[in-house]
Amino acid sequence: MARVVVLGAGVSGHTAALYLRKRLPREHEVVVVSPNANYNWIPSNIWVGVGKMTTDDVVFPLAPIYKKQGITFVQAKGVALWPEGDANVEPGSDGATAYGTVADASSAKSAVTGEIGLAQAAVDVEHTAAHRAGEIERIRYDYVINATGPKLNFGATAGLGPDNGYTVSVCTPSHATEAHARLDELIAECKGGAKKTAVIGVGHGTCTCEGAAFEYTFNVEHQLREAGVRDNVELIYLTNENELGDFGVGGMQFDQNGYRTTSQLWTESLYRERDVKAITGAAVTSVEPGVIHYDQLDGSHNDLEFDFAMLLPPFKGNDWKAYGADGADITDTVFAPSGFMKVDADYSKKAYEEWSAKDWPRTYQNPTYKNMFAVGIAFAPPHQISKPRATPDGVPVAPSPPRTGMPSGTMGKVVAFTIADMITKGATEPTHSASMSEMAAACVASAGTGFRKGTAAAMTMSPVVPDWEKYPETGRNLKETMGEIGLAGHWVKRMLHTLFIYKAKVKPGWTWIPE
Repeated sequence: MARVVVLGAGVSGHTAALYLRKRLPREHEVVVVSPNANYNWIPSNIWVGVGKMTTDDVVFPLAPIYKKQGITFVQAKGVALWPEGDANVEPGSDGATAYGTVADASSAKSAVTGEIGLAQAAVDVEHTAAHRAGEIERIRYDYVINATGPKLNFGATAGLGPDNGYTVSVCTPSHATEAHARLDELIAECKGGAKKTAVIGVGHGTCTCEGAAFEYTFNVEHQLREAGVRDNVELIYLTNENELGDFGVGGMQFDQNGYRTTSQLWTESLYRERDVKAITGAAVTSVEPGVIHYDQLDGSHNDLEFDFAMLLPPFKGNDWKAYGADGADITDTVFAPSGFMKVDADYSKKAYEEWSAKDWPRTYQNPTYKNMFAVGIAFAPPHQISKPRATPDGVPVAPSPPRTGMPSGTMGKVVAFTIADMITKGATEPTHSASMSEMAAACVASAGTGFRKGTAAAMTMSPVVPDWEKYPETGRNLKETMGEIGLAGHWVKRMLHTLFIYKAKVKPGWTWIPE
């Protein structure tokens, strides 16, 4: 029997677990470890943030799904990896006092040594469920997939965030619910004649997910118009992008109606049409009540007053530790300084101008421990896609690469296929691959809801990471990179919400719905 442990139950982890269970015989165990009891379709959180959906529309409980599929679910958070096993834990023992219960250590083929043995690799998890909260458990694994996603690093900017700061967020359903309440308060004051300023964007110079900030900006704008108070609110988009339409992917070029255009021109037209002021090339340095402090690439230090602000945080890896069999700290071997796991990427320190599409990983396998993989946001990217910049004072203004949505689901699927082949067919090397420098991705960014009045920006890019060797003129295939804004895009966005939740609930035909 082999045991595969999937850490995280977001798009990547959930997808990986479902495909593992589908492809592995039942004598092999699939374990999902997640601190969250619910699955959250994160792309729709922006609609919760404007009151067009509720939390119940974007989440559902994981335990019943996994029970029906024959997947073991552990509500806990991974805190430490023992990729070589622990020499201090006796095989077959009931555990070590420092770690509580040790999971079943039945004899299995070790992916580390290739021999039959009991001293298996393991992960320490801290339980989050109420009846076992805080208890540390050690779970043996033969293969592990790190799909934990990011840690929302609000602490990187003083005063950022809904918990210990002065801004709201749409990163989680509870954050989005609070954002909606605050937005309603703003609208109510504006209906009384008040003039307000709303700022939406990113709260640090190294943030990613500018697309979510874009979506929330135009959904708020739509709500203000629907409420009849648009003229009472100055709406400002604050971003670390060097130009609008960058989205952390270096922008796009595409043919439209026979003409070559750019995502910058395409996006700027929407901002002009909706009367949204954009501040680009900005790094938020701190937030105080009613005031955002930010630096720009021109060296200026700026203060921006606000009445309502939704600023996304930067991401970092979860607070992992890794140990060798002798207890030595090997965290730096397994994880990059960012806290994300190292995979088969080129992490050599070279200038941005020297990077290549070939630097990006294909198999998501850790180079040191071949039974460890990282997918979605959990893997360490080799470099930015957008050109990194800094202010004259050295404050970075460098959008991090997005690794969500379609790419995340695809990574989870191919890694599941690889591990299944390793277990059932004896494969010694990854059998499936999916490089972001080869895969295409589609993004449908909502710009306001409504069956008759909604709009969305529908974009495709191929590949996600530009390949300047293959496409020297634009970095991407112009035949497969395009964008349109309109009502039809909103219908697609709403349809995708329904389809992907249907897929995540493992309804009949779920595999027919692409990642």
